[in-house]
Amino acid sequence: MATTHLAVFGSPIDHSRSPDLHRAAYARLGLEDWDYGRREVGEAELAGILAGLDESWRGLSLTMPLKGESFRIAAERDENAILTGAVNTLLLVPGEAPRGFNTDIAGIADAVRGLVGENPLPRGGVDILGGGATAASALVAAARLGAHAVRVFARTPDRAAHLEPIADALGITLEIRRFDQYVVAADTDLVISTLPGGASSGIVFPADLRARTILFDVAYSPWPSALASEWVAEGGIVVSGLEMLVRQALIQVRIFVGHNPALPLPDEHAVLADMYAAVGLQLPATPTPS
Repeated sequence: MATTHLAVFGSPIDHSRSPDLHRAAYARLGLEDWDYGRREVGEAELAGILAGLDESWRGLSLTMPLKGESFRIAAERDENAILTGAVNTLLLVPGEAPRGFNTDIAGIADAVRGLVGENPLPRGGVDILGGGATAASALVAAARLGAHAVRVFARTPDRAAHLEPIADALGITLEIRRFDQYVVAADTDLVISTLPGGASSGIVFPADLRARTILFDVAYSPWPSALASEWVAEGGIVVSGLEMLVRQALIQVRIFVGHNPALPLPDEHAVLADMYAAVGLQLPATPTPS
């Protein structure tokens, strides 16, 4: 039986947990002939490597620094990719041009819903730390979760200006400020940190904010992050970047298996549980509606 190839590309790549997640999913689905690997690939190399892949290749996961170049390469892009200008998933079908998707947005939103429930933002406000590429996915995820107002705090606000047309397209209010201009807002339900692991904004978050809001921290190594520890100390809800990684990988598996990010997999709950277990996590119980 011919092997179907998939992989995660990026640089650096040795730390990636994607092979663990995808291999667990394909094992549960009985796809023993599907092989998922990893490869160190720089931005300038991607187009040439893609051109050299044969018809045994089904898809690619793309991590930094390849999401912008993958967007340029994709012949078709989903709505989330178009909004953010980033592709982290390429579907490769023999005889067709690559199709691009951004599954990071669903990864963030589904990770939050998985712990909190379907309506995690009763007041509708979200604070995002950092204004880089990941902040774009965080902004769209906030809108998908029901946010009407988003405040972005960055070391250099000018570098977050790329978020303004995204907010306009989503129809939500956006403010961009420096870290040292942080002020607690009465409507904040969720704080999303897009800062790299170990990086600090220097913001001192009040204890009552940490107690009543959700923290989503894209960092997961080392874990818990300093920010996550601060939240836990006040009894706040914390969602780790590793949970986002699992949830977005599930959408990638849907794309690679069924060519549709919205089409659930056979026995998907068991697939997701195995993916959580593959990275040392337990699938959260379905939250009870309040």
